[in-house]
Amino acid sequence: MLKVEGLVCRYGKVAAVRELSIEVNAGELVTLIGANGAGKTTTLRAISGVLRPAAGRITFLGEDITRASPKRILELGIAHCPEGRRVFPYMTVAENMAMGCYLRHDSNGIQEDMEKLFARFPRLAERRDQAAGTLSGGEQQMLAISRALMSRPKLVLFDEPSLGLAPNLVERTFEIIKEIRTQGTTVILVEQNAFAALELSDRSYVLEQGRVTLTGTGAELLDNPHVKSAYLGA
Repeated sequence: MLKVEGLVCRYGKVAAVRELSIEVNAGELVTLIGANGAGKTTTLRAISGVLRPAAGRITFLGEDITRASPKRILELGIAHCPEGRRVFPYMTVAENMAMGCYLRHDSNGIQEDMEKLFARFPRLAERRDQAAGTLSGGEQQMLAISRALMSRPKLVLFDEPSLGLAPNLVERTFEIIKEIRTQGTTVILVEQNAFAALELSDRSYVLEQGRVTLTGTGAELLDNPHVKSAYLGA
């Protein structure tokens, strides 16, 4: 479904990602784990078109998207749920969700999807006319997830979805991501909570200094001595 080959990304003269290659098959939940600065967020930004790669190739469903616009990438079915939630603070909950489907033209389907998401997240339904900036961190995360899903994506990129959330909300967030995958949407998850991420994943890549240093199933990496020592505190 998605293939990244020899990806190089730079911020000025600094290479944040170096010769990185990953693959994601349809229906998988694939995680990227690693320390801060390892290149995880940069990789997602390159896939979604927010950052232009310096070298390498990215293909999605057979189409080369290496230098495609974010709009084209969204049209193809990739949605990005960024780190820090990034909701539009002065827009209402409903308006934020509508922003997720601005490329769609099926008004009946849009309304149906919005009501389904409000049923999944009753707190958002209660606050549909409230400014997004007044929501709690957990509510904003639910809104960011909902906004991404409103585009009916084939692949969702989640960047640190549990960051800054209370423990009970962290658990709920991972449950939602698991549900999304179970319902047929492919997922790439970047997550500092390596144990939870590996438990969820079909496959995972370990990134260190912008490169893939290990790959395997979630179960294999949970049992890997280096991963245990570096990322699981064992």
